[in-house]
Amino acid sequence: MRSIVKEKEDRGISLITSEIPEPSQDEVLIKVKIAGICGTDLHIYEWDEWSQKRIKTPLIIGHEFVGEICQVGKNCKGLTVGQRVSAEGHITCGRCKYCKTGFGHVCKDVEIIGVDRNGCFAEYITVPADNVWPVHDSIPDEYAALFDPLGNAMHTVMAQDVSSKTVLITGAGSIGLFAIPIALINGASKVIVIEPSQYKKDIALKLGADAVFDPWEGDLKEKIIDLTDGLGPDVLLEMSGNKSAINLGLEVLSNGGNASFLGIPAGDILVNFADSIIFKGITIHGITGRRIFETWYQCDQFLQKHGSDIDPVITHVLDMDEVEKGFIMMEKQEAVKVLLRIG
Repeated sequence: MRSIVKEKEDRGISLITSEIPEPSQDEVLIKVKIAGICGTDLHIYEWDEWSQKRIKTPLIIGHEFVGEICQVGKNCKGLTVGQRVSAEGHITCGRCKYCKTGFGHVCKDVEIIGVDRNGCFAEYITVPADNVWPVHDSIPDEYAALFDPLGNAMHTVMAQDVSSKTVLITGAGSIGLFAIPIALINGASKVIVIEPSQYKKDIALKLGADAVFDPWEGDLKEKIIDLTDGLGPDVLLEMSGNKSAINLGLEVLSNGGNASFLGIPAGDILVNFADSIIFKGITIHGITGRRIFETWYQCDQFLQKHGSDIDPVITHVLDMDEVEKGFIMMEKQEAVKVLLRIG
């Protein structure tokens, strides 16, 4: 099979021929149709500090996909050959307290597809049956390949009530952009976005954001306060991991507000804990992955009813052998969500 592999401990990626994997008795073999390039894949392509510490080469990368089951292990129930599916990329232990009480997304013993085991940038992938998600017939492949990143946005938005709330999103990568229609559909009264890239700011406006600001604009704090009746936004959705964005978001957040943090900072961040958090009585949510499988049900309904709302985020659809072009466009801020035609 053709596969996109991180072969060397250096910048770059290779398109090679690999053996088709054999599923265990608890796994299914899936023929991949479409896969999405994620920021994590870009980190691996660039071979940054995180990748150097985490990734063991050679590795087939990728974790966002849709495909069709072509082989079923003997212990797998409820899944059939020919079924169209996606999959949760976090393979949890299934035995610990967290997994058994509905918090599998924070399981301490997690194996991630395309990071710790071979991923979906290949014509075939094996996945544990418990991680497989059957895709509704009404959801097109281009949307079904995005359950994973859409789920990150869904989890971040739905961690608190956004109905009739003003929402500030800091960072408009694909997940921050996905959060805009999710928040609006769930009743947000106003969505404000902070993002340095003009390309992404334009997409945010297409998605329905009420106001979009550059983080280096003058009087930014005052502009946000003015847009929220002098109170500050009710909800902060932090998607960037940028220390300045984090501090600004906390500073302008309304007293009694909610903050959901998905973006991962590069290092320690100094925060005025007393004034920005304690005295304001805010609630903070740490967001990792997707709630398994509550978030998937939410995404399923969203994609069935509002799937076309995410069209502006899908900026490019490329053939598998154009994968490096996709990475370079993402590096240059000339693309947001890039999909690959695998099979």
